[in-house]
Parts: sequence; C-alpha cells; structure tokens
Amino acid sequence: MSRHLKLIAVGMMSALSSASLTAQTPTAPPANIPVPSVSVEDAYRKEFAFLTAQKRELSKQIAGLKTESSRAQSRLSASIAQLQTQVIAAQNGAERLSSDLNVADQATLSNQETSDLLQATLAQAQITLEAYGVGLEGDATYSDGTDDIKLKQLLRSGEALLARSSSITKAPGKFYLNDGSEVDGQLIQIGNVATFGVSAEGSGALAPAGGGSFKLWRDAAADTAQALANGTAIDTLRIFLYENPNTAVSEPEVKTVAGEVAKGGLIGYVIVCLGLVGLLLIALRAAFLSSAGSSIHKITEAVQPLLQQRRVDDAIVATKRFKGSAARVVTSALRNLDRDRDHLVDIVSESILHENTRLNRFGAIILMIAGVAPLLGLLGTVTGMIQTFAVITEFGTSDPKLLAGGIATALVTTQLGLIVAIPCLLLGNLLGGWAERLKDDMEKAALSVINMFKVQPKLARAA
Repeated sequence: MSRHLKLIAVGMMSALSSASLTAQTPTAPPANIPVPSVSVEDAYRKEFAFLTAQKRELSKQIAGLKTESSRAQSRLSASIAQLQTQVIAAQNGAERLSSDLNVADQATLSNQETSDLLQATLAQAQITLEAYGVGLEGDATYSDGTDDIKLKQLLRSGEALLARSSSITKAPGKFYLNDGSEVDGQLIQIGNVATFGVSAEGSGALAPAGGGSFKLWRDAAADTAQALANGTAIDTLRIFLYENPNTAVSEPEVKTVAGEVAKGGLIGYVIVCLGLVGLLLIALRAAFLSSAGSSIHKITEAVQPLLQQRRVDDAIVATKRFKGSAARVVTSALRNLDRDRDHLVDIVSESILHENTRLNRFGAIILMIAGVAPLLGLLGTVTGMIQTFAVITEFGTSDPKLLAGGIATALVTTQLGLIVAIPCLLLGNLLGGWAERLKDDMEKAALSVINMFKVQPKLARAA
C-alpha cells in the first residue's frame, strides 16, 4: 500500500511540474492548431478522485487479507492444538510401551534364570545319581525329553535308588585283601554307606579303593561279615561307613616322632639337635653338681676327727682322696690353717671364686639353647608361611593338600622350639640355683674346718 501511495505521489508531482512549466513558459502555438484551455483544479480533482478510489479499493483488499489471515491463523492454531494432543497421546503410548517392554524384559530374564536353575538342578541330580551307579546319559527318552519329562524321570530314579539304599543286598564280586591281592567272594551291600566282603581268603568290612572297587579295611570285622552272610544276629555291628564308593579312602596316617619332625624340614632337625644337646648338657651338669654336693658332707666327716687330733697333714691327705670343687676348697683352707682368720677367709673366698667357673659349667649354653630354640621355631613359622603363600600364588587354594607342607612347617617348628625351650629354661635355672647352694655349702664346709682347728686349742686351754 505504501508503495502505491509513493507511486501516486510521484505521478502527481510530475504532473504538477509539467503544468507549472507549461504555465510559466508559454510557447506560441503553431499556426492553424487550436489551443485547448487547461484547468489545474480539474486535473487535481480527477487525480484526487482517482486516488480516493484506489485507496478504497486497497482498504477493501487489506480488510479482506486481514480477515483471511485471521481465519488461517485460527485454522493453524486448531491444527497445532490437535497435533499437540496427538504428540502427548503418542508420548503416553510410548511410555506405556516402554514400561511393558521393561516388564517383558524382566519376565524374560526371570524365565531365563529359572530355566538356568532348572538345567543346573537337572545336571546336578544326574551327576549325583551317576555317583551311585544310576546312568541316564544314554537314555534316549531322557536325553530327547522336555524338562518336565527329565524331572519326572530323575524323581523316579531317585525313588528307586532310595529304595535300594534302604535294603541289604548280596551279590558275587571281587575285593582286595590287605596284601593287595584280589579275591572273588560275596559282597554284602548295606545301602550306599557300607559294604562287607566274604571269601575263603579273608572277610570283613570293606573300604572304597577307587573306581568302584573295594579293599579289606584294617579293622577286618570278619565275625560281622560272616554273621551278615549267614543271616544270624550279632550283638555289635562293626562297620565302616563311607560317603562315595567311587572315591578311594586311604588309611589314616600313623604319626611318629620322626614323621612329625620331618614335617618341620631342616629347621625342625636343627631344633631337635639343639634339644638333644641341651638335654645332654643338663644331664652332665646335674651329674657334676650331684657329685660335688655329695662329697661336701663326706669331706667334712673325714676331716673332723683328724683336726680334733691336730693332724693337719693327714687331713690334707684324706681330702685329696676326694675329687671336685669342694675337695679343692677344703684343701686350700687346710693348707693355710697357720694363717690368721681374716686371711683364711679371703683364701676360701678366692678358692670358691676360682671354682665358680667349674660349678657354672654348661649353664650359659643351656640357657642360650632355651633362648635360641623359640627363635628358630619362629623362623620356621615364617618360612612355612612363605612357602604357603608361594603355593597359593602359583596354584591357588583349590587343593588344600598343596598347602599342607608350608602349614606343617609353620606349626611344627614352633611346637618343637617351645618343646626344647621350656625344659631347657626350667632345668637351666634350677641347676643354676643348685650351683649357688653348693657354693654356699662349700663356704660353710671351709669355715667349719677353720673353726674346728681354731676353736679346738681355745677349748683345750679353757679346760
């Protein structure tokens, strides 16, 4: 619309310019041509009327366009609202479908887990029955059947096995004797927990030897086997119970001192050697102290009558007949009886100090063994644990027998160390106390000899 108005304004301006130029620049009309009279006001009226008509036409067009635009906008708004409603409905439907899909996925997962559990249960039941000799692998009905058929057949097989397990059956068979020879005889099966064998070469309770075979157990129970074979009653049922007839049962290991020490390895042998050395030294020291203790009283009894008679040389000779620390201390006192008493006491003390090394012989070594043995046991424990962790690192923990060696070394060495240390420590301290008492007794014996010699003249003079 503005563009039309601009064009009309430009046309009016052009017309006015042309009229003005015509009016200002009159030209002489050519001859014989009539000049019309031009009225500017009429021209303006015509132009104004024309523009007014165009304005009304354009206004009508604009009003029509607005009406049409409003109608189109209303139609579009209704379409948008309808589309929004459809979008919301579609979103709600998608959410419902997603929820249904999650429920379906969960149901599928649950069904899969149930199916896996059922298959595992069937496989476990089949393996369990096979362990008792009930094989279903070659049965086409079982192999090609559905899970329902397999479950029913397993239950029937289990019931039949339970019925057989609750009865005693007799059948010819073979078993091994204690010397390893195989003999023919009669097998008496008590369910799936015990078996007896009867033959001319030997009878008794049987133990699984592996692969479904049996061997005669060390506790033969021949009378029980014969009674079961003959169907007679017995007072005591001597039986060997087992869990699985296909798994070999080994006889329990007979434990010996050498076998237990061998579990400790090199460190165990070292501890045992130290213990034997400690016991030997304890025995030697005990014998030495016992001899020294018994000679003290004998020396005193031998010297006393001679000193009463003032026979010092004979007393020295009598003392020399005895050996040991006590004899040397008393002899030292007898040789110096002519000295004053204070000097004699010093000589006796010096003699006892000189004999101190002999009286304490082996004492330090015994206590050292008592201190070293637990440390060696601790070293064995650490070594055994290192071996155990090395085995775990290489083979894992699936087989406990692989770990037995390291654990045995760890425990046995500690036990041996304590077994050696406790007696050595206890007896070493007791022998040390015994030695101190002997020193006191030797000092008392020497002082008694001195008193016998020094006091006797005073008593004679007083009499």
